[in-house]
Amino acid sequence: MPRSRPKAYAHRRHKKVLKFTKGQVGSKHLLFRRANEAMLKSLFYAFRDRRNRKRDFRALWIARINAAARLNGLNYSQFIHGLKQANVQVDRKVLSHLAVHDAGAFGRLTQLAKAQS
Repeated sequence: MPRSRPKAYAHRRHKKVLKFTKGQVGSKHLLFRRANEAMLKSLFYAFRDRRNRKRDFRALWIARINAAARLNGLNYSQFIHGLKQANVQVDRKVLSHLAVHDAGAFGRLTQLAKAQS
């Protein structure tokens, strides 16, 4: 029996990869082998950076909280420690939002943190 060649399946697979890499530059959207490499790399970056995004946003929130706390006479660690002592359970995302959009409420939280420490 003669060997069968993967004509239709390979064609579908190649079209799928080339469609995935449509926005790539140069031969990465034209040649299957280069497109496949670009696709695998982009999928790896997407997987990795979904985790890094969480890390980056937490660092941004902490920087914003620190800047706003320093305007109110505390540094970040004193502020967080005072909130924990006062049993205030507000996460860093909400604290950052308050620091940027509602300085009065953030100021009251810093006064509460100062009173505890």
